[in-house]
Amino acid sequence: MPYAFYLAAKAKHAAFFSAANPIIKSSGNGTESKFTTIHLVPEKYRPKSILHVENSSISETLLKLKNQQLEFPLIAKPDIGFRGLLVKKITSENELKIYLNTYNIDIILQEFIAYKHECGIFYSRNPTTDKGVISSITLKKFLCITGDGTSTLQQLILSDKRAKLYVDLLLELHQNNLKLIPKKLEIIQLSVIGNHSKGTQFLNGNHLISRQLEATFDALSKSIPGWFYGRIDLKYNNFSEVENGKDFKILEINGIIAEPTHIYDSENCTYFDALKAIRSHWKSLYEIATTNHLEHKIPYKSTKKFISEMFELRAYTKKIKRFTS
Repeated sequence: MPYAFYLAAKAKHAAFFSAANPIIKSSGNGTESKFTTIHLVPEKYRPKSILHVENSSISETLLKLKNQQLEFPLIAKPDIGFRGLLVKKITSENELKIYLNTYNIDIILQEFIAYKHECGIFYSRNPTTDKGVISSITLKKFLCITGDGTSTLQQLILSDKRAKLYVDLLLELHQNNLKLIPKKLEIIQLSVIGNHSKGTQFLNGNHLISRQLEATFDALSKSIPGWFYGRIDLKYNNFSEVENGKDFKILEINGIIAEPTHIYDSENCTYFDALKAIRSHWKSLYEIATTNHLEHKIPYKSTKKFISEMFELRAYTKKIKRFTS
């Protein structure tokens, strides 16, 4: 935080970072619509999705799904939100109706992408250059257990060191299959949501950074004019396909609120490595935002307005958390 204050003083504006991504509301401080931002992504890279607006008719939403040829399963998630709050895989129309009746907020309904792997890639590019930098890759390891041929799914969950940490969530997710006995050595994936709160582990994947991957993201960045800094979360089957810009789907595009989440891999990133990474990202954010402001006349958002938005986000987040309590 002291370094962030130093950069604010250097920029002569407390909300200097608000000029980093002019295509996204407040450069992506968490108050932006995820539905709007995902539609900045080229069509070939984004999942099909619709928006269920707060207080709207569920029958209208079902018609939208039909018109967009969206079928179950779907991923439902708040249009504004993060850290996996209320994100759920929906497998039937009845389940969707229950979900929408329970959570009366703007909800994105997105096609479920069945690719095996998920990762977060942090990219930044100075507006004056053609080449950017990938500074973080986070590989997401979904929570799995292995069958022994005799124990039920419930017994396996209760006896697994990591699964036990999420026992309430997992017992609810798998309530219809708890008595099933997985075959010996059968691997059961317990969650499909790539977030810590759902049991997913974040692994440092920075060894996968390459110039070819950066070139792919250079092209992607240029196809989204006004996006220069943030993390893209995506699903894929083979990382070489991501590297070559071929077969992957972008789940979310994040802005200035994004973190280089590889730092949460405690086995492959020390505390001091994490501090160094955070400082480096703040420096990059400063350079991009001030360049946009000074050379491209992108205005900084007023500090008062920016703070007001953050208080609104805080109140909204509390509202969402009350749904889960």
